[in-house]
Amino acid sequence: MSAATIDLLQREISNPDTQWSLGTFGAIAEFSRDRGEPVRLVQSAEAVSAVTPRGGIALKPDAAIRPYASEGITKTGWNQKIALCLPQDDCAMNQRVALTEVGPDHQAPREEDRDSILFDLGFGALQADFCVRIADRNLARRLRDHVGRAVFDHGNPAMGMILEANPHRVFISRLGRIEVYQPIPPPTGKSPEGPHTHVLPRLLKSGRTHPATEPVPDGMVPCAHLYPPHPARDGLGEARPFDAARHRAFQQMMAACGDPETSAIKQRVVEAVLAGEPPSEIVCGRNGRTGIRVALRQMKAEGLASSALGAWLASFDSASSDESDDEAALHHNG
Repeated sequence: MSAATIDLLQREISNPDTQWSLGTFGAIAEFSRDRGEPVRLVQSAEAVSAVTPRGGIALKPDAAIRPYASEGITKTGWNQKIALCLPQDDCAMNQRVALTEVGPDHQAPREEDRDSILFDLGFGALQADFCVRIADRNLARRLRDHVGRAVFDHGNPAMGMILEANPHRVFISRLGRIEVYQPIPPPTGKSPEGPHTHVLPRLLKSGRTHPATEPVPDGMVPCAHLYPPHPARDGLGEARPFDAARHRAFQQMMAACGDPETSAIKQRVVEAVLAGEPPSEIVCGRNGRTGIRVALRQMKAEGLASSALGAWLASFDSASSDESDDEAALHHNG
């Protein structure tokens, strides 16, 4: 792993405005923390972690990590993220398809959790295992009666037991884990602020490793994501005054570890709009077309003065979203 990647992880784990996720298409754990919230941080070349009373993230940098920065279109703006990818041949986890007792969680970042029992929920995903951590020995004994059964099978009471007990959720990839200590919301409830999980069984059945709208390099699989602070949205996705420093910081990340063609197309569009040139056809692929729309929305959000911007927006940017509702539920920073 490069020194630049180590620096990226150490810098972002210390930033309370950076958010994180780990999982697959249809099931993710998200970690975030508030400014001023108690946190135990680790920043080294061997590990980075942040643990709060609501949850934790612990990553062990792998030499094969490739960070890949990208931007995408949302209903009203854009998102930005860095996928922490591993080669497809190196990312596989256990891919269990039934409830499985894993044993004591000796890798838990908090010592008090290391005697509790991990149960893999058996979602069968390639790059992540999805577990609950059971401290209640009676509940662990009851769950053992259903080991070997799929948790979503009709008539299987295991998931109901888990939902009632509200155990820690522990999502694990080859790069590390995210843990959630907050209660599981009811089916009709809203996810709590801060660390939480999303599980959408219908999407899990697709077997995809990531949404179709997210570009990742060929042969690579995203095993975790980080979401640096957005220039136009706060951590809850609400609009905020445009922050030029945040914008510049992520554009530097795009230049360092994003798609060079997309960055070049964005730069061409910005220069053309600032020069007052009328909209012109730009030959590019899907990622490039997304880059054009993102560039125009960023210029509008930044308040850059150009008589041509409105014409470019009318020509290239429709008001519709490119994200399905399901995909949007698995995204940040919209």
